Amino acid sequence: MNIRRSAAALAAATVVLGAAVPAAATPSPTPSVAIPDGLYGTTDPTYDGVWRQSLALLAQRTTGVTPADRAVAWLAGQQCASGAFAAFRADTAKACDAKLMVDTNSTAAAVQALAALGGHQAATEKAVGWLKSVQNADGGWGYTPGGASDANSTSVVTGAMAAAGEKTSEVRKGGKSSYDALLKLSIKCDIDPDGGAFAYQPDKKGALAANADATAAGVLGVLGKGFVTTAGKTSAPPTCDPATAGTPSGLARNGSAYLAQSVHDTGYLKSALPGAEDQPDYGNTADAVVALAAQGATEQAKTALSWLEQNSAAWAKQSGPAAYAQLIFAAHAMGADPRHFGGSDLVAQLDATGPTPQATAKATDQAADADKKDDSDSGYGVWWIVGVFLVAGIGIGFLISVRGRKRQP
Repeated sequence: MNIRRSAAALAAATVVLGAAVPAAATPSPTPSVAIPDGLYGTTDPTYDGVWRQSLALLAQRTTGVTPADRAVAWLAGQQCASGAFAAFRADTAKACDAKLMVDTNSTAAAVQALAALGGHQAATEKAVGWLKSVQNADGGWGYTPGGASDANSTSVVTGAMAAAGEKTSEVRKGGKSSYDALLKLSIKCDIDPDGGAFAYQPDKKGALAANADATAAGVLGVLGKGFVTTAGKTSAPPTCDPATAGTPSGLARNGSAYLAQSVHDTGYLKSALPGAEDQPDYGNTADAVVALAAQGATEQAKTALSWLEQNSAAWAKQSGPAAYAQLIFAAHAMGADPRHFGGSDLVAQLDATGPTPQATAKATDQAADADKKDDSDSGYGVWWIVGVFLVAGIGIGFLISVRGRKRQP
């Protein structure tokens, strides 16, 4: 879910192809291609167009916002005939060919967004079919078709399967499911101080190194959750227990124990770059909040959420739509109001990065409140007149006006 995740995975893929890309690469602030109409954000979409659009639309849907038609159309129009999505297609009139690198992360993110928006069943079914066709024999997924399975890609695809109504435990290749792949990437509790954590991938010798972003992804993956989730049943503080690693809930609890310990002292996860001092990793911290909440470790997530409320504003403004979406997902998972997040309205800030939405829940509520005011304050309003006749007819009148709205999940 981290906005760096797609770039990091792209870096790994391009290294295999012989083109070195920094692992922490982010889109250029000066676009090398024109920003398409309907796309959120103003940076070069070459490496993250579909990813950031998917997260932006999903976050809007989660907060009761109806996105602009052209924003949804842009995302849907990025799909290839095979069902897959690339990070960005500049010319959608040209059919996808072998030169276009489609990937599981962009495809899975698009599925989660389009499934939530509704009305795109044919597109999501085709995308899910493609994702199933590139599942690895170990049950997981790599960033590109045929690539080695990694925790992040496996998790985001699992979330897409769940969003599309699939039973994730039954999506198998060679008898293996995503759980089997993630189990192989989890560090055992009793043999390593980082026990419970997930690795992104094994190294060349097969060793596993703890990775906070992969752990947050892994927790959601084994729980069968996508980007948007609510808090699980509150339980005792998570601890890493080797006896429970054989079940999805146990594996998630072990991963949550690692995350809880990682944010315990500072409230945030750290990002280590070669030659630089450790820095707070805002995106990974937001991911950790979602994962902890999904597992039921809400008490352990509160410190991290509070830290984000106090410190993430500048990061989100600089990073753009996907960053705002990550913060919205974290707030939603914890039952917090993203419109009042550390003094910021994340929903309005996200909306401002792209096409003006059709409507928002907030605007609808304000309109309803205005109607109420008009009804009650107008000396000769319709309901006042009705009330007069009721009183005249039966001596006492009761006027009950019920106004409700359907809350978005």
